[in-house]
Amino acid sequence: MSAAVAYQFEPHERPLFPGGPFTPRHPSWRKTAYFGAALFSGIAATFGNALVNVNSSVVAGSAGLYSAEAAWLPAVFIGMNASANLLLVKARIQFGFHAVTQALLALYALATLVQLAAPGFPAMAAVRATSGLAGAALIAITIYDLLQVVAPQHRPHALGVAIVIPQFGTPLARMVPVEFLAHSSWRGLALTELTVALVSLLLINLVRIPPGERSRVFEPLDFATIALAVPGYLLIAGVLSQGRLQWWFDAPWLGWMLAAAIPLLTGAILIERARERPLLLIDWLSGGLMLRFVVIAVLVRLALAEQTYGSVGLLTSSGLTNDQLRSLFGLVVAAMALGTIVIALAIDPQKPERLRHLVLAATLCIALAAWLDSHATSLTRPGQLYLSQALIGFGTALFIAAAFLYVFVQVLLRGPNHLISVLVVFSTSQNIGGIAGSALLGTYQTAHARAHAAALAEQLNAGNVALADRLQAGAGAVSGALADPASRSLQGAGQLTQALNREAGVLAYDDTFLFVTLIALATAALVAGLIFLNAKWARQAAAQGTSS
Repeated sequence: MSAAVAYQFEPHERPLFPGGPFTPRHPSWRKTAYFGAALFSGIAATFGNALVNVNSSVVAGSAGLYSAEAAWLPAVFIGMNASANLLLVKARIQFGFHAVTQALLALYALATLVQLAAPGFPAMAAVRATSGLAGAALIAITIYDLLQVVAPQHRPHALGVAIVIPQFGTPLARMVPVEFLAHSSWRGLALTELTVALVSLLLINLVRIPPGERSRVFEPLDFATIALAVPGYLLIAGVLSQGRLQWWFDAPWLGWMLAAAIPLLTGAILIERARERPLLLIDWLSGGLMLRFVVIAVLVRLALAEQTYGSVGLLTSSGLTNDQLRSLFGLVVAAMALGTIVIALAIDPQKPERLRHLVLAATLCIALAAWLDSHATSLTRPGQLYLSQALIGFGTALFIAAAFLYVFVQVLLRGPNHLISVLVVFSTSQNIGGIAGSALLGTYQTAHARAHAAALAEQLNAGNVALADRLQAGAGAVSGALADPASRSLQGAGQLTQALNREAGVLAYDDTFLFVTLIALATAALVAGLIFLNAKWARQAAAQGTSS
């Protein structure tokens, strides 16, 4: 793109939004390169963190971390990723998106090298923090790359596809062999992340995007807001990640963390409300339009945890590992790809109301999938979940694209000064909503597992013939290893307890899937009601216009 220095950009090639690139016409070979770069950058934005999330037990064990320490790692990523646009939008405008993205990828790679040289929890947390920032920058690069590929009239389609690509990171991470990641203890995973960071850095330099317009935009109070908001996000993400492990009311320090997060975020809000040129338009964000969006976005994100926590938890509780789940998540990837194609075909800039219909379709897909999964048993294996998880993958693509385009339309309607507000709300609803979904479903499943275990235990008594046969069978299974009759009886009782807890856990997962079904159906009803009301208001407005 060296010729781009002498190229005189036309007015219609100006950036679509502040901090973005010019969009001149390109030859076919260059468009192909941009498309390939977009695919890699989008997946790279979430792939490293997804590897840690889906292999948390491997990471914790091989790196010598406690389970609570391992749970902090995705929380750090989420806190940084959710708040990243408070800094990155203006940084791209002032310093250019190439310089900002290169700096963050270099920092990500450096943190990974430090982790390899000086392993431990602080280094791993630093990798997750830099990964969160670099991930937000890579999502922007994905959007910029795809905008170079399409004609101006197809930009909404490019935006919808671009925001779905990072969602492929988690199912693809599920397909990576555990043995590969566990090579040389946890170093296989760290080397994978380092490779992703370095290839991303190389790619954005080889496939360079046209420049954008730069200007000085930072103000001193921007950094005051960021200094308050970022630790607030991190504390909330920490509470949500640790609450189920430590149990919500058994660890007082969780309450102290939440108590610290509230004044930090409140302080950031007060600063923004008092500013002449705020980062966040608080009054607009607290209006009915954005509140409705946040409620629906969070509810759908809660329901989408059915896949990341529910179905995976059910299968792993039966002893399955990622290697046995590869075919399942290969199908999920295919379903998400189909959903992306549907998005590209269904989006119509002249009919923005279609976005609500896509969200409605997504919620109904999730509801049907969760209901299908609610019939699971301890013998359920990936083959029985193919349809339900494909529906979840398809619904994920529909929802993410429709939600992002909905908030982006608000930027186009109200002006570029709304960009940071919209991006922060979207990333917050998705990141915090995702970890809140896992926390909610995990808590629900744990509480119901205890209740089912108690109920099953009450049905067991010494005069129960089936119980006596089960104890005798359990004792007989270890008779060759234990000569003492009392020890054999204890072993048989232990095996019965394990079976009881396993069945209680499966019943609790079924309850959780029904709970998700209700959440999804309630969200679908809310979206359908809004569709009806908007259609009614549009008819009334048209009638008034005709009469006048």
